[in-house]
Amino acid sequence: MSRNLVIADLHIHSKYSRATSTNMNIRDITYFAQVKGLNLVGTGDFTHPKWLRELKENLVEVSGTGLYKPAEKESSQVWFMITGEVSTVFKFEGKTKKIHHVILVPSIEVAEQINDRLSPYGDLEADGRPTLSMSAPHLVEEVMEVSKENMVFPAHVWTPWFSIFGAFSGFNRVEDCYQDMTKHICALETGLSSNPPMNWRLSALDKFTLLSNSDSHSSWPWRIGREANVFSLEKLTYWEIVDSIRKKDPRRLIFTIETDPAYGKYHWTGHRSCGVSLPPKEAIKLGNRCPVCHRVLTKGVEQRVEELADRPYGFKPPNSPDYMHLLPLSEVLSVVLGSSSPNSRKVWNIYNTLRARFGNEYNVLINAKFEEIAEVTNPLIAEAIIRVREGRVKVIPGYDGVYGQIIIFPEREESMVGAARKKKGEFKAEKRVRLREQRSLADFL
Repeated sequence: MSRNLVIADLHIHSKYSRATSTNMNIRDITYFAQVKGLNLVGTGDFTHPKWLRELKENLVEVSGTGLYKPAEKESSQVWFMITGEVSTVFKFEGKTKKIHHVILVPSIEVAEQINDRLSPYGDLEADGRPTLSMSAPHLVEEVMEVSKENMVFPAHVWTPWFSIFGAFSGFNRVEDCYQDMTKHICALETGLSSNPPMNWRLSALDKFTLLSNSDSHSSWPWRIGREANVFSLEKLTYWEIVDSIRKKDPRRLIFTIETDPAYGKYHWTGHRSCGVSLPPKEAIKLGNRCPVCHRVLTKGVEQRVEELADRPYGFKPPNSPDYMHLLPLSEVLSVVLGSSSPNSRKVWNIYNTLRARFGNEYNVLINAKFEEIAEVTNPLIAEAIIRVREGRVKVIPGYDGVYGQIIIFPEREESMVGAARKKKGEFKAEKRVRLREQRSLADFL
């Protein structure tokens, strides 16, 4: 039986969330999701009354699937799942906890029922990601009482603020956060600053499925789908997606697409105001104090993982879905072209040339051959894309809200022309060392 390859970004936001593009509407999300290569996207923000009204107007349910398609373009290959993110603020053992959670539901009608239950705990119109005065277990209880088909999981679990393991207001154990409702928690979202190998270092997390989503506040292709989940399903339905997550089934959830965790804004410990960025050991030596202003540093994800880990890096639990490291194509082109922005005209020109040839961004990043890329662009761009695919790039770690810096050709610092003048034949002859987790898409099927 043929199976459907589904690339899903289940956590994004609408224009009704703070610090979010006004273009985060169904039309633009659909267009750029298709450009990226996504075929399933979370709606985000179903708790916001105005956004929910727009979802009713702009989406139509695909019968028997628990999923939706754009009303004005039902032929679109992009489907939608009704999703949202909420923030809970509550006291635990005398300390204030601020935790973000993602909610998946099988219909707009179920979303409306959840909104009725959550509205007494916060102003749902204030933000697409509302702040609720209720505990994490209480949230899960309310959501699951509406329907056992719903799913809740903690968002970006390692981010310093607003996450379950966050350094500033988080927990050390999932069970402490969700208490008796932990039985309903079957997944964790890794976030940009961590990847599966970092999470595999904690044996306590083995029972949870690791998911990756963009948490995008923009429809641009260097934001939406920068992290995603790849499913292989006999039939695309809400229930197949949720069941594969609940069962941590590597035959259906085959791998996640991850940015290099160093690319994330909170990978290392640091202090943005003073330009201080430190790996865990150096930060610990300084007592987590900024060497410039002596204030408390923002503890990075790598350091926080190190505090809780009980395994060395490199351990993989059996029967876990795989993963692949990628970087947004626009960002890669920006680095190669020396452009200050992924939104520049020269980046878009080459981006659109590649998309016209290969169909979408994921196909360029994962499947396109060196010779084919070089044919429509040049050998330097082709080599950059292959290096990203094979994990042969450097990333200066992000810290305290600053994204990591991508370095694709470190040798160019010594010779700006050396890499550009290599001939195609030399690239073919060069031995490729492919790491196990960095393979072509066909290797996962």
